[in-house]
Amino acid sequence: MNSSSATEAVPPGTNGNRIGPILDLARWAPSGDNTQPWRFEIVSDTHLVVHGSDTRRTVVYDLRGHASQLAIGILLEYLAIAASGWGLRTEPAYRRPSDNAHDDDEHPTFDVRFREDPSLPSDPLFPFLKTRSVNRKPLGSRPLTPTEKSSLSAQLGTRFSGYRVEWIEGWKKKAELARILQICGKLRLTIPEAYRVHRQVIAWKSRFSDDRIPDQALGLSPVILPLMEWIMGSWERVRFFNRFLGGTLIPRLQLDILPALFCSAHFVLLSPVPLRSPEAYVEAGRALARIWLGVAKLGLQFQPETTPLIFRSYHREGIPFSGYPEAPATSGKIAGSLDRLMPGVEMDRAVFLGRVGRGEAPSARSLRLPVDRLLTTG
Repeated sequence: MNSSSATEAVPPGTNGNRIGPILDLARWAPSGDNTQPWRFEIVSDTHLVVHGSDTRRTVVYDLRGHASQLAIGILLEYLAIAASGWGLRTEPAYRRPSDNAHDDDEHPTFDVRFREDPSLPSDPLFPFLKTRSVNRKPLGSRPLTPTEKSSLSAQLGTRFSGYRVEWIEGWKKKAELARILQICGKLRLTIPEAYRVHRQVIAWKSRFSDDRIPDQALGLSPVILPLMEWIMGSWERVRFFNRFLGGTLIPRLQLDILPALFCSAHFVLLSPVPLRSPEAYVEAGRALARIWLGVAKLGLQFQPETTPLIFRSYHREGIPFSGYPEAPATSGKIAGSLDRLMPGVEMDRAVFLGRVGRGEAPSARSLRLPVDRLLTTG
């Protein structure tokens, strides 16, 4: 067993099963808005079933469940990395809808087998499963070194060699992305579909939360948070402030513009081919997990910036996503601007957009549900 895993407690409800300590590490996998779209069924000491779900019916950011599928892929990679600390290799197998009790792709299910492999070393990313986090505040702007970039790309290894990272660097490029992100920010703060999501996922007056995002981790200044909480109390207040008092200006400045400008770089993770199935998105999530953990290994900070890709997909696929009259034109503007920012890059292969930079680890963060609350009997 990896020495750092020896102190992991066996979670309640696992009956001493060695899968228990592995789950206690894997549960720290990130997911959109800390939704944790998975439950665990322990079949035996060597067999785990991951019951996934997605939030496409209630969350505007989860187009066709893709965001949840990426998160489930991250979880599977977390399981593999955690299991390596016990000399175990994981072998996940996707249950296709015809073999799934739900018989749909909204509930992707995986059988994960654990196999002894004495020659398997502990994954170098093992120590960072818990410490990896999201930092939404402005960061240091010193560029990444070639060695740091190479280190991140190397985390993909041969298994994910078809994936690659494209960098968005320099003040001019970062300023253009800041412009795109603030357009996304205005759209997010204007459409009722996003308001319903934000109201559900923010834990106000909180530094930590097991199943939501604590307000102190949002990146807003402490002076603004009480006002934002009051405004978010009703859609009527949101509409009034947006229409008459420029209610989106300060949030866009603090959440979109300043973080986009003040960082080392932004990056786009590209898949070998455009993703067409839930299984492909899950596999992409596994690749993303290694990049994210690789950032933590370098001592850098990380933030997802996926809304431009999401709104671009809505526009490219012609899918209505809001009753707000200006939403279609705004998403088209976002799509065109993003494509122009990345000339020569096939953006249909873009899996993830994020930023990295140097800075202090966040003092507030999302936690996770304990393992016993994530267990199911099927």
